[in-house]
Amino acid sequence: MLPTVARVLDLDVMRRGLPQVVAGADHLERPVRWVHVSELPDVAGMLRGGELVLTTGIALPEDREGLARYVRELDEVGVAGLVVEFGRRYFDSLPRALVNAAEQRGLPLITLRRELRFVAVTEAVHALVVNSQLEQLRISESVHQVFNELVVEGAEPPEVIRQVSRMAGAPVVLENLAHQVLAHDAAGRPEAEVLEDWERRSRGVRPAGRTGHDPRSGWLVTTVGARGQDWGRLVLVQEPGPLPEGEAHPHTMLLERGASALALNRLVVRDRESLERQTHRTLLSGILTHALTVSEAALRAQALGIPLEGRRLVGVVLRQRRGPIPAALEAQARLRDFTELAAGAVRACRLTALVGALDDEAVGLLITLGTQQDEHASLDALSAALRRMSAEAGREGGDPAGPVVAVGSSVGSVRDARRTLLEATQVADAALHDAPGGRSSSYYRLPDVRLRGLLHLLRDDARLQTYVERELGPLLAHDAEHNGQLVQMLRIYLEQGRNKSAAADAAHLSRPSFYDRLHKVERILGVDLDQVESCLSLHVALLALDAVRR
Repeated sequence: MLPTVARVLDLDVMRRGLPQVVAGADHLERPVRWVHVSELPDVAGMLRGGELVLTTGIALPEDREGLARYVRELDEVGVAGLVVEFGRRYFDSLPRALVNAAEQRGLPLITLRRELRFVAVTEAVHALVVNSQLEQLRISESVHQVFNELVVEGAEPPEVIRQVSRMAGAPVVLENLAHQVLAHDAAGRPEAEVLEDWERRSRGVRPAGRTGHDPRSGWLVTTVGARGQDWGRLVLVQEPGPLPEGEAHPHTMLLERGASALALNRLVVRDRESLERQTHRTLLSGILTHALTVSEAALRAQALGIPLEGRRLVGVVLRQRRGPIPAALEAQARLRDFTELAAGAVRACRLTALVGALDDEAVGLLITLGTQQDEHASLDALSAALRRMSAEAGREGGDPAGPVVAVGSSVGSVRDARRTLLEATQVADAALHDAPGGRSSSYYRLPDVRLRGLLHLLRDDARLQTYVERELGPLLAHDAEHNGQLVQMLRIYLEQGRNKSAAADAAHLSRPSFYDRLHKVERILGVDLDQVESCLSLHVALLALDAVRR
């Protein structure tokens, strides 16, 4: 930061001259780039702006017009101020025309009532200027070093924003073009103070150019984007007020460097999930794990443009039906596409929801419904959109049957959002083995999964696991030792309603071969498969085995 006129007047060497501001007292924050000593009345032609002009006034014009012209030319070239020493031309006051002209122009006009060595003033001010330039270079080098390291290390946007906030000592917010908060760092201030009513406040700040300061709000804003594709704004939130006259915002370079790091990060990770999906995923995870309080979750969702308070909330979990297990990178890409498909279906149905991945196979949605929105109609529309979009994706390797759509009970407060999401997760896990089609409803709820759902809820209970081992343990051990498929044969037999002929056809075996396998099952387990109660117990054990294994 260059020294201001006020800072120069506070120097010891200047105070010895007993300086007095006689005009332009409201403009003492003008930066001083240099000091120039001159007695010429046409000195303005030799200046570039930012100079503090020192003179004794011995050659200044005597007429009113000449003095006014002298001040006008200095102001037009952008000098920081004019200092006139008493003793050679003026002794105790300056001409009224000179003072009035400076006051009208807002040009700081200072008198020195005691004689000074101008060279001493020049040396002192120039030392300040040089030190300021060296400090700016040091800060610039530090900023570039920090952000180069962040880019090389592949730092995520929250880390970049945290670093900008720390170095600026103020809150920083990254928003998209719809003025929804993607990430932020409150710099120790209450989140509500920073994010409250964000969209409305942000829309009112429209500085000119890619980077600009808005004195009304105090915000410094820069556009984020690369290759001609802008996708957001980075905002430094500060108190309202204008900048020092003629001076750029001190954090302009810092904010622009942060925006460059964010833009580069987006280019590098463009094949990964979008920043919006990351933000939604983090918020859903915070709700499920209690990492966020109720008020924090509501505030952050509101800043994303997704109001949670005063609305009905419905948790939805989508699971892809099982297929060949893909490689890690392929699975990551498939989950990303699945998440974007879910977000696209939400947009197509004009619903409002948080949408993000919950694990490697599931996508969670927290849908917010207004009082006029019918819950069943909205969920039906969402399921239909998912099936349609999945069918379109199926032509390119997606799942044409569509995902499993599991829905939790609707709740009326943010405090219960976790409950509806957990219930939807449990329903999705239980419904995953249900055959697609043949159902009147397009989505699953807890009553739809019946016994399978109950067993899924109890899957971590040691008593259920003991029951599975007691009923099926010997058969599981036999299959493991002989690489057999007797458990599968038992499953087919029970799923076919104990119809041996239909079961043999479903197993693609001849009837004698299938019957022989059933006899082996009876011998190993010591049961009679003609008894209804034995078959019921074994069927429950198989369903419980599925739940335990998941």
